[in-house]
Amino acid sequence: MQKVVIIGPAHPLRGGLSSFNERLAKAFSQNGDDAMIWTFSLQYPSFLFPGTTQYSTEAAPKDIRIKVCINSVNPFNWIKVGNELKKARPDIIVVRYWLPFMGPCLGTILRRVKKNKHTKIICIADNISPHEKRFGDVSFTKYFIKPVDAFITMSEKVMNDLRKFTQKPAQQVVHPLYDNFGEMVDKKIAREKLGLNENENIILFFGFIRKYKGLERSKIGNAKIIDRRRIL
Repeated sequence: MQKVVIIGPAHPLRGGLSSFNERLAKAFSQNGDDAMIWTFSLQYPSFLFPGTTQYSTEAAPKDIRIKVCINSVNPFNWIKVGNELKKARPDIIVVRYWLPFMGPCLGTILRRVKKNKHTKIICIADNISPHEKRFGDVSFTKYFIKPVDAFITMSEKVMNDLRKFTQKPAQQVVHPLYDNFGEMVDKKIAREKLGLNENENIILFFGFIRKYKGLERSKIGNAKIIDRRRIL
């Protein structure tokens, strides 16, 4: 049995990263490992967040230990969390990286952890080069990458971006399918439940709406755009 800590979004935060991390924690537990998620007490300042709320209205997932403790903008918190993880001595830390803004926070935490000379750090990199560029992106990413031992990417594009920064061990793995949203519902039944015409063209848009995602380009013909948040 290995002691595994996942660092990244999780309940009470909402979104795809939270769902992924919670499902990953379950997979580690089902494999017999001691898994836990350390997530954010403050993830984004309001100017970086595109939606109305960062928080889920759903109940906390069962059978997953989640510690809400990381403040993305407080350096004293980064040192404190890093020291706690260093002392806890997990065998593996799996850390998510999706935005250079998180580089100083996560990079500082991981540097503290590495001082225990025991914990191996694996990054699941959703992005290396951001879609929306800001000052400090390259420096923040370099700072984050240094204490990481190995990487997993889920696209060739991210792998190529990673190779511009480091030649550390990395593997490309296809993004898994989510299996934690219940059984598949028949299309006709789903349309009836959502009050949608049976013959209407539908484009279901997932995720927080950012300009780079091209929602305005999804208006094909007379298709209706359905925001996932209306369903949830």
